Amino acid sequence: MKKVKDHFEEEAEEFDKLIRTLIPFYDEMVSSLVLSLPFHGKEKIKILDLGCGTGNISREVKKRFPNAQITCVDLAENMIKMAKTKLSPYTDVEFLRADFRELDFHEEYDTVISSLALHHLQPEEQRAFYRRLNGFLKDGGVFYNADIVLGSTPYLNQTYQDKWVEFMLQNHNQEEVEKTWLAKHREEDFPSPLPSHIQWMKEAGFNDVDVVWKYYMFGVYGGKK
Repeated sequence: MKKVKDHFEEEAEEFDKLIRTLIPFYDEMVSSLVLSLPFHGKEKIKILDLGCGTGNISREVKKRFPNAQITCVDLAENMIKMAKTKLSPYTDVEFLRADFRELDFHEEYDTVISSLALHHLQPEEQRAFYRRLNGFLKDGGVFYNADIVLGSTPYLNQTYQDKWVEFMLQNHNQEEVEKTWLAKHREEDFPSPLPSHIQWMKEAGFNDVDVVWKYYMFGVYGGKK
């Protein structure tokens, strides 16, 4: 995780512009996650945002749920600084720089959300994460995640990566895509097949688990405690 932390510390200030050149339909993915939260707009809910980055997800949550109280967690200090700036209009958002594998909350939250963070863990850590995560939520609480996923066959994985490269080449040259973004993906990312995530969530005690959005190797999924 140290390499991941250093990577995001360096890129925090460029993140918002950069992310839209690396992930197709990024804004649609974010919107899909936020729209999945099963609450009324004026409800006062507690939300935990794991791997908050520069605060994009939490900002969209506050637009839809203005009374939400949010705890934003990220490993990189520079990401936290950017998120604080972006979310400065709100007084009911707190920030915590931490490795979310080490957090220990007990049935405190109505919702846990995450985006583009879980795939940095090894698959066995991802599976264990769901079991711990269940304990963060109140009964009836939900978890939704937007992340990189693998296809369920080698053919699908290759197709997904080809489509991803095709998208990145619209904004980056071949050398940058290969030597920077694909190299970092191979070194820092450990995505798992989407069916595995669904199964692991069910094993951890989540119900009504489903995929709400997907575009090749990017997906939004979640379920209810």
